[in-house]
Amino acid sequence: MKSTVPHLQKGDTVGIVALSSLVEPEKLGEALSFLDDLGLHYIIGDTIQAKHAYLAGSDEMRLTDLHEMVRNPEIKAIFCVKGGYGSARIAEKIDYALFEEHPKIFWGFSDLTYLHCAINEYANLVTFHGPLLMSVERIDELSKRMFLQLFSPIEIQYTEEISPLTTIANGVARGQIIGGNLRRLVSSIGTKFEVRTEGRILLIEEIAESIPRIDSMLQQLKQARKLEQLAGIVIGSFTQTGADEAALLMLMKEYFGELGIPVVAGFKIGHETTNIAIPLGADAILDAQEKVLKILPGVH
Repeated sequence: MKSTVPHLQKGDTVGIVALSSLVEPEKLGEALSFLDDLGLHYIIGDTIQAKHAYLAGSDEMRLTDLHEMVRNPEIKAIFCVKGGYGSARIAEKIDYALFEEHPKIFWGFSDLTYLHCAINEYANLVTFHGPLLMSVERIDELSKRMFLQLFSPIEIQYTEEISPLTTIANGVARGQIIGGNLRRLVSSIGTKFEVRTEGRILLIEEIAESIPRIDSMLQQLKQARKLEQLAGIVIGSFTQTGADEAALLMLMKEYFGELGIPVVAGFKIGHETTNIAIPLGADAILDAQEKVLKILPGVH
């Protein structure tokens, strides 16, 4: 597995950045109150107020903001407040050795999937796929409690007590859990940040993509041979597809049903009010018969 990162303690300082789409800083109140409730202090990055067309500041500004947060020894975690688009634009210029020298929590999802792939591989660190801070007022209490995994090493166990799960293919798999937003994973193909799937458990989730578009992306993963050496597949939330769940499950069975690996759908990981945060790059076990996903802690 990737290297775990130091856990948080009450009173620690964390950094708040926007590495993708521009932010409406006046809407940040709930997010800051939430960090207060966790007992954390925070430093607000320059990108929170910045604007460059549709981005939270120029590429150089977003890159500088990230680097400064990584370098700052006071800052123990970096929380991304918003997704959208833009993180891929800075991936090539990030100094990944800085992350190795100053290992710390990196948290976000959606567009940040691109940086999860990059940091996992080039800094060899666990990162956290969890709700963006701008959305904390829209997530449920269980999802908020998942932030507590940052304060002490906790094994995550996802069972049907959280949500109904559907086994698409049986089996048991062990491997690093990686992945995230399907569109961003597909956009990494052909780049130096291409998602590596060999022997790993792949998480996919998506929002506002039609079934034909999801089909197209799965087809690209297949043709890029990303499905051939997978250990297992965790299907997270696919919201606003314009189709019912049966159509989505049928599509998933077409692509994943005959791979000879465990595949389970229904995980509330993604763009929903329940968004269970997980450490990417950590070792996991997916048991499709028992319908359980266990993930080792991402912090030490």
